[in-house]
Amino acid sequence: MSSAADQTRIGIVTKEWPPAVYGGAGVHVVQLTEALRKLNNVEVDVHCFGGAREDGSFGYSTPAEFADANPALQAIATDLAIANNLGSVDVIHSHTWYANMAGHTASLLYGTPHIVSAHSLEPLRPWKADQLGGGYQISSWAEKTAYEAAAAIIAVSDGMRADVLKAYPSVDPAKVVTIRNGVDTSRFTPNTDDSVLKEFGITGRYAMFVGRITRQKGLAHLLRAWRDVPAEYGLLLAAGSPDEPGIGAEVADLIAELQESRSNVWWIKEMLPHNKLTAALTHADLFLCPSIYEPLGIVNLEAMGCETAVLASRVGGIPEVVSDGKTGELVDYTENDIPRFESAISAAITRLMGNPDLLVQYGKAGRQRAITEFGWDAVAATTLALYRSVINNR
Repeated sequence: MSSAADQTRIGIVTKEWPPAVYGGAGVHVVQLTEALRKLNNVEVDVHCFGGAREDGSFGYSTPAEFADANPALQAIATDLAIANNLGSVDVIHSHTWYANMAGHTASLLYGTPHIVSAHSLEPLRPWKADQLGGGYQISSWAEKTAYEAAAAIIAVSDGMRADVLKAYPSVDPAKVVTIRNGVDTSRFTPNTDDSVLKEFGITGRYAMFVGRITRQKGLAHLLRAWRDVPAEYGLLLAAGSPDEPGIGAEVADLIAELQESRSNVWWIKEMLPHNKLTAALTHADLFLCPSIYEPLGIVNLEAMGCETAVLASRVGGIPEVVSDGKTGELVDYTENDIPRFESAISAAITRLMGNPDLLVQYGKAGRQRAITEFGWDAVAATTLALYRSVINNR
């Protein structure tokens, strides 16, 4: 293996890698890898789920014997195959519980320091039991084991750092470091191409939601709130990949209900290509992030990069991204009074959509904040310094 004094070889382990990127953690891994590869004396190997790739990454299929197993067992089986091939790196960096056990096992096997990035926490996502069944106990065990043994934990926000220490009190606070996610503002930049509007028949002023259909993202709350938003305002939903049938059916029914009385509610189920996504974000008056749990919220940064105002819930790391009253506004999530939360969302949307000049002001300030405070160059340099610290301290 190489020395931290010259070349640093990093093993990134991730479930998501192009073309299978469906969430913020996947976006983070791709952009972090790109930024790390621009640094001197750095080599990055990517080990990913989803089968062989042709881009130089190491892709792994689920072992055939586990083809019909619980998804959590499939992940652990894939992790063991990955761990077997991590013997030549200086540091291992895993992302999400799906990949954590590959890093943990390889660290035990080879003595290589293992860093985990905390994009979310299983104890704070009990609804995952609906998706994984008994596998939720496995995912929770895998995450807890990896976190407690890791050489360092990267929290993507101060809010997430606090959550890590609360969820796993035996973790040494000194090894939990906040390094916020970044955004590539050269890619997420205002895009005035209106072809995407014509393609999907989008007309008039509208607000936009982008995200997976999962209870975490709060889409059902937004849809119920939209019943009380004036019908003159449109709603564009770029939402797909439901976590489990229950939430998928609930969201579909709520969208259908709105579409019965409104012609300006549009649902795009497939993942939009990048240029269409940035155009849709740019043309939106307001970006909506009604999450009930969000470690940071890369989607908010992407909207801000496109100079679009943001209305989001005040949870997790979102307040560290969306500056309330400057780049957008925040709504309190009242867990014990959901109707109040939904009412606050509809009231805020109605008020903001009625003040387009304020939305323009928020949008311009948001892009400037994204450029100055969330650049990937700084994220990569800070992450590399952490890598070299744990290598030197092993």
